[in-house]
Amino acid sequence: MASSPIAGVRPGIHRPASSLGCERVVEKRYLMTPGPTPVPPEVLAVLAEPVVHHRARDFKGTYERCLARLQEVYRTDNDVLLFTASGTGAFEGAVANLTSPGDRIVVVSSGNFGERWAAVTAAYGADVVHVRLPWGATPDPDDLRGALASAGDVRVVYLVHSETSTGVVSDVQSLAAVAKDSGALVVVDAVSSLGAVPLETDAWGIDVVVSGSQKALMCPPGLAFNSVSAEALDQAARATSPRYVFDWERTRKAQAKLDAPFTPAVSLVKALDVALGMLLEEGLEAAFERHARLGRACREGIKAMGLELFSPDDDRSAVVTAVRAPSGIDAGDVVASLRDRFGITIAGGQGELKGKIFRIGHIGWFDVFDITTALAAVELVLADAGADIERGIAVTRALEAYETHAAV
Repeated sequence: MASSPIAGVRPGIHRPASSLGCERVVEKRYLMTPGPTPVPPEVLAVLAEPVVHHRARDFKGTYERCLARLQEVYRTDNDVLLFTASGTGAFEGAVANLTSPGDRIVVVSSGNFGERWAAVTAAYGADVVHVRLPWGATPDPDDLRGALASAGDVRVVYLVHSETSTGVVSDVQSLAAVAKDSGALVVVDAVSSLGAVPLETDAWGIDVVVSGSQKALMCPPGLAFNSVSAEALDQAARATSPRYVFDWERTRKAQAKLDAPFTPAVSLVKALDVALGMLLEEGLEAAFERHARLGRACREGIKAMGLELFSPDDDRSAVVTAVRAPSGIDAGDVVASLRDRFGITIAGGQGELKGKIFRIGHIGWFDVFDITTALAAVELVLADAGADIERGIAVTRALEAYETHAAV
């Protein structure tokens, strides 16, 4: 069978090394997914330091500073609880600690991670009212208001801030206000948005914010966080769902003594402390502006190629740019060709969007030349596949948009 016209592999690039250390070709790699994301050298260097004991005096100082920096990034005075887990571990903690079997909860979803909220809450026996919108839709406060009006006694509303499967960043401030007016607690998935786009945990009345280390916080995967309001802790004390590793009270009590109930990923905590220091030194507002400019540059470059955006064309969608594949071209082939020919890893579509879209991430340790590298490679791949692409136009337009946006 003939291979796809865009699935060719550069000879010698991915020749595997054997376990005996045989010579192999080394290539430049580019990680352009919405997570995991590139990690700065300063952060990687910390990971190479000797492992320390989690109750050693030096580590306690790092732990204390890291937890305080998390509060700054979260923009909260509440405790931020740290777990050794993927972001989905913090998802589960936000369900196990807040719901009892049979509790009525509302999930608003318009993509893969909203569906994850529905799946986790259902696994814990909640009575799930699922406000399921089309993938790619931006949730409207009226959608939630109507669901709450007809649902009756709702304990918790689960929302997604940045839906990386579609590129949509929701107005969780307005959604949270509707939920609070109904008397429900508000939980927000900010795994990919924390540190990339504005999120005001306390000012917006959000009870629990879920996030992780491997997105805009510029660390490897392995750490997850729940910020918890006093109201959330009160409800957790009454909830009857089983939990152990993700038990908030156990973790809260330990952190108050600069300890952890179980051995944390000490090297990752040290790395996160450095990464958070870099983010706060840049300044959150400056980081938000940088991400907005990168998103604008990526979208303008995509449009210059004549491609259709799937994600919204607005500056709030600064986490990932989702693009419809041209007619007759499978988006999965675009992803594979970028990886195999140029060492550039982007993301394909998930769920019902598989094969239909590809996604370029731009959160964390990125600059505009990372964006232009990805755009130039997309031009080459699509042109070789027969798409009508004017080479060089995307890069030029992206740089213009980046600089124009900086001057606004």
